[in-house]
Amino acid sequence: MIILGWTFLVLCAALVSTAQVSKKCSAPPEYPHTKLNEKYGSRQTFSSGEKVYYNCAEDFTPTRGSRSAQCVEGSWTKLTLKCEKKSCGNAGDLYNGQLHYEGNSFIGEKVYATCNEGFTLKGVNFMICKKSGWTGEFPNCEAAEKTCSAPVLANSVSSGGKDLLYPVGDKVTFNCTSGFQLHGAQQVTCGPSGQWQPQLPQCLPSPNKTEPSSDIQTGGCGVPPAVGNSNANLADKYITMTSFASGDRVQFTCDVGYVSAGGSRYRTCKNGKWTPLRLKCERKQCGSAGEILNGQFTYTGVEFGDTATGVCDEGYVLVGRGTRNCVSRGWDGRVPVCEAMTCPEPSQETNAEMRELKEPPHTYRSVVRYWCHVGTLVGQKEIWCTKNGTWSAPPPYCKEISCPSPNVSNGFWRGAHNNIAYQYRENTSIKCNPGYTLFGSSTVMCGYDGHWSPGLPECRRTARDSYRRRYHAK
Repeated sequence: MIILGWTFLVLCAALVSTAQVSKKCSAPPEYPHTKLNEKYGSRQTFSSGEKVYYNCAEDFTPTRGSRSAQCVEGSWTKLTLKCEKKSCGNAGDLYNGQLHYEGNSFIGEKVYATCNEGFTLKGVNFMICKKSGWTGEFPNCEAAEKTCSAPVLANSVSSGGKDLLYPVGDKVTFNCTSGFQLHGAQQVTCGPSGQWQPQLPQCLPSPNKTEPSSDIQTGGCGVPPAVGNSNANLADKYITMTSFASGDRVQFTCDVGYVSAGGSRYRTCKNGKWTPLRLKCERKQCGSAGEILNGQFTYTGVEFGDTATGVCDEGYVLVGRGTRNCVSRGWDGRVPVCEAMTCPEPSQETNAEMRELKEPPHTYRSVVRYWCHVGTLVGQKEIWCTKNGTWSAPPPYCKEISCPSPNVSNGFWRGAHNNIAYQYRENTSIKCNPGYTLFGSSTVMCGYDGHWSPGLPECRRTARDSYRRRYHAK
């Protein structure tokens, strides 16, 4: 009866010992928009209780959840990390205007600017969301200058004349010359819309006067003098003329690169003097210089004489002329191209085999994966083409892993002889000599580190045999 009791206790202890052997996990699983921390890349097995950590993939950012997953008895816990595409968020407030977003402000999307009524946009009307945030000059809405051009009324004399355009609220009073009479309002006001209010009057011949009055001065004029800083010049058809009769009109045009922004183009010879030039010329606007795939323009401005310079995103290089100039016809040249950096062929000095290798060229962010037919991979199992045109790491290599003979005191194993090593992933069974009990796993496998997994068992003397020895000793 005592012998049976000891036998039962020994069997229970063996079962408890075997149950305590933890199961290992294989390589951690992949999840969308995430990547495993690089330090775990070359490992094939993980012990129970061990944790690994994930990061969000490029252009994604963590929003909630834990970055870790844990090996629990041969299975990985589910990763709760959630990664969403990076967003530039709110671009800010546009005074006297509104910003209109193309989407959710994700990378690659745009925000467009529009100005309120009475304001005009200065600069490019959009910005692009990049890794660094919103790129490009922030739009600006400036108050539109409302002016009225000089009122031209034949056969009249006006009061309140100016050398510049008439601002809103200015008034002009008309009087007709001798032999003509006024039809309409004598005084007009520059309205908020840039139009004279009420409508300009007319000076029509008097009913009792069919010939020009003898008191009309007939003094002529010479060549109209140039107007400094006006960016306007006399039209070509008048350049060769040296004298003009009283009442003659000449036309002015804006210089190359300038456009009319209001005001009359004409000057009139009156009593030997030229009326003021009220033509306003502003620099021509070229607007956007275009869109560069994988890059953007930086501007000194978008008006005549300004420049736009192409800048490529990280990992891309500019091909072609990088600068465009705002000229009278618009932006000169062409939109440059940003091409991805390329890496040379990966080194062939490795015994590891490449898988999923794409045809060259190997451009920025291209990935090469390696694996081993025999042995274990030493180094990074994935390398990628960096922004500098170099590979992120040298290619890994395959190392043949072997384990020593599984020598267990008071035990033996099935398989190779003592002088033959076991290769990686080979397994063998271990048994104890008569009178000894196995504690641990009876089957072990040669691990990636050259050690037996989950560890060699022990052969301990059985309780019954120990009892007999003590009994006979008495």
